[in-house]
Amino acid sequence: MTEDARFEDGREAPLNLGAVDVEDLKVIASLTQDAVFPASEMRWDRKAQRFALLINRVRWEDAGRSRHAPERVQSVLMFNTVQSVASQGVPKGDADTILSLLTLEFEETDAPSGHLLLTLAGDGALRLTVEALDVTLKDVTRPYVAPSKKLPSHPE
Repeated sequence: MTEDARFEDGREAPLNLGAVDVEDLKVIASLTQDAVFPASEMRWDRKAQRFALLINRVRWEDAGRSRHAPERVQSVLMFNTVQSVASQGVPKGDADTILSLLTLEFEETDAPSGHLLLTLAGDGALRLTVEALDVTLKDVTRPYVAPSKKLPSHPE
């Protein structure tokens, strides 16, 4: 006799997730909330229609947080079918600026095309015009203890 898998049977492993619709994007948005990255870790390959960020994200999915300090992990957040990139409140030419990602949202314009809006702390934003929603989040390092040893918090 076989049983359904239980949540407790799962194991922690590096994430490798994709999003092709708004519901998928909500999952990736929740996992990348409060990720930080230097402005120098943004890349747009116009020819390949790809925009990528190397982020240090909070491991919100970490089931062991009660046993150890909060962790972060470096991850690649990649957007495909990108036709253009616009920014607001992001200092140009200052590679040392540290940015903090608050959320990701998709605004459909002419299905399946639309705008991906990456809202940053401090009134900054990136807007990616895409042919279709195609986002990947992939962990690329081992988790490490968050330098602050605390989880980010947002005043209500």
